[in-house]
Amino acid sequence: MEGNKEKEHLLALKVMRLTKPSLMMLHSMPSCGVRDLPYDAFQELVENDVTITPGLAQFGLASFLTLPQNFGNIFLGETFSSYISIHNDSQQICRDIVVKTDLQTSSQRLTLSGASTTPKSELEPDDSIDDVIHHEVKELGTHILVCAVSYTTASKEKMYFRKFFKFHVLKPLDVKTKFYNTETDDVYLEAQIQNITPGPIYLEKVSLEPSVLYHVKELNSSVTKESECGLFGSVNYMNAMDVRQYLYCFIARPEASEDVRLLKGMMNIGKLDIIWKTNMGEKGRLQTSQLQRMAPGCGDIKVTVEDIPQTVTVGETFEMRIKVTNCCERPMELMLSLHNNINTGLLWSGLSGKQLCRVEPFVSIVHKLSITAICTGLMSISGLKLTDTFLKRTYEHDDIAQVYVYAPDIQTPA
Repeated sequence: MEGNKEKEHLLALKVMRLTKPSLMMLHSMPSCGVRDLPYDAFQELVENDVTITPGLAQFGLASFLTLPQNFGNIFLGETFSSYISIHNDSQQICRDIVVKTDLQTSSQRLTLSGASTTPKSELEPDDSIDDVIHHEVKELGTHILVCAVSYTTASKEKMYFRKFFKFHVLKPLDVKTKFYNTETDDVYLEAQIQNITPGPIYLEKVSLEPSVLYHVKELNSSVTKESECGLFGSVNYMNAMDVRQYLYCFIARPEASEDVRLLKGMMNIGKLDIIWKTNMGEKGRLQTSQLQRMAPGCGDIKVTVEDIPQTVTVGETFEMRIKVTNCCERPMELMLSLHNNINTGLLWSGLSGKQLCRVEPFVSIVHKLSITAICTGLMSISGLKLTDTFLKRTYEHDDIAQVYVYAPDIQTPA
């Protein structure tokens, strides 16, 4: 018994990816001297080859541009554009034509066109239906473009067919991040961006969108008296496998600094937004997920310096203000002790063993201290102890700040 043969369709489907052209590559032409026998034949080949740039026969690039012959690869963050054409190759009038395009990824199926459009009433012979679809690619891996066409023939027969077009989405940039914590609530972020495409790209914009707890300061420009410019110049051009490093400073907002609980544990700190272009001008955008940072543990009590002079003279007594924060779930009765060590070059001035006020959970108090400098050089402030009078537990705080001590100029008598 002869099997059923697939019916020949009256409509033809053509799909072409819309992309920028690329420079046409040439194979180097053989060359020889004027006195060699094949010289005239080689010269004739060069003169008749329309792709060769005049005067540059041995150059590897032609004066022509070429379009891709297939879907090829696309990079994450680029916009996938495709031209879809339905042509009536028959001599019949087709009716109720519906064209639907879906994009199948590894995790979902997206409808790009045809979901809510009204069927075209009829299509004359040699006429066509044309459409252009656009989709910003947000997933890696294999993608399949599914084009489905349904129509009714002149004999009232309903026809349907589909075509599949596969392409791969690759990663254009490799982004690595590293956090650096400071004694205050400020955080520094180092972002390393590497071009892992096979060709050069241009970084049009690299910015960082902070979370609601921080505002950010970019440290990627060079400021001169005349102007301010980026560290990588006006054109941030990256060859394949090139690396760029960017630095940002996150400064905690006042409302976040006042509530210790907001800056504890794992938290979202912001996300990078990168806009790049290929050497032919195709734009792509890559946005990272929320960058997460684990805040360093500070124990039950956190001591930070609010105000301190940068330089003092030897023999001078100066003041500093510290902020003491109760980071535990219970109130604390604290006693402040100051322990001097002559080898540090600084001596505490004031009463040691002083009882501080009651500190409620996640509340801070500010206390003023006096110090006398007795030696020159860069001196570290140590010897501060806080004792929880209820649990009889002592918290030692050393190297909480540094100050530069210098000797004033001594004028000799005339």
